[in-house]
Amino acid sequence: MAKYVALLNWTEQGVRNAKDTVKRFEQARDAFQQMGVSFDTTLWTIGRYDIVAVLDAPDDETVAAAMVQLAGAGNLSTETLRGFTADEVGGILQKLR
Repeated sequence: MAKYVALLNWTEQGVRNAKDTVKRFEQARDAFQQMGVSFDTTLWTIGRYDIVAVLDAPDDETVAAAMVQLAGAGNLSTETLRGFTADEVGGILQKLR
């Protein structure tokens, strides 16, 4: 499974419905599981981003579909980063000439 870092910000709608954020997270977690995506860690944060999550997904296409579905609800805007473990970076570095 590949690792992804999701940087999330509430939209105006999301702020208006902030009291439901944990409930919305639980719904997203359940929907993502059906797509093969799992939440490793989720943190509500102070600063530039409102929520930061680490996700596990089988591939880029699957996590992209999950994030588009999440953003489509209108409560969040998303930015997703592909993360690499030390072992994966070691494999990448071995390909350098």
